[in-house]
Amino acid sequence: MLGLINRSLQCFLHETYGANTWADVAVIAGCEHVEFEAMLTYPDEITENLIQGAATILRRPRETILEDLGTYLVSNPSVEAVRRLLRFGGATFVDLLHSMEDLQARGRLAVPDLELPEIELQELTSESFVLSCVYPILGTGHVLVGLLRAMADDYGALVLLEHAGHEDSHDRLSVQLLDQSYAEGRHFELALSTG
Repeated sequence: MLGLINRSLQCFLHETYGANTWADVAVIAGCEHVEFEAMLTYPDEITENLIQGAATILRRPRETILEDLGTYLVSNPSVEAVRRLLRFGGATFVDLLHSMEDLQARGRLAVPDLELPEIELQELTSESFVLSCVYPILGTGHVLVGLLRAMADDYGALVLLEHAGHEDSHDRLSVQLLDQSYAEGRHFELALSTG
């Protein structure tokens, strides 16, 4: 697993719950002296140990922690690059949903060794979708739920998202678009300002 994933967990736990909580999670995960480097590779079990450690220390279900991580990855200013990567998916939330199948390839353009979930979209109607994702970490679909909820807010869309279960190594998400233009979305420009 690329260290960027573990580093994201580290930053999320540290910034959201504080240095002491992060330190406690790191001890339980067996990583107490580790400062994760984004571009190094770590064994997959370290990531799993971090998630389980966070669930134990915070006394919260791992699904909730993973969903909160997804929200953090889009809404926290310190990780603005994730939001930008997603916003390049299109001008509307539906455009974003259709671009999710290309997320893995777009992520690799930015970071060649980055392994993102393999995502497949099924459009049931113009307002109803099912996302399916495959990734080595169990429950990755919960990260997508948090991420997509935050992106719906970013676009100003009113959306009902639900983790629809895990089947045959796939996490399934149900997406119901209630109103594409429910509120004013967050400002976004394709070009980064230079000044």
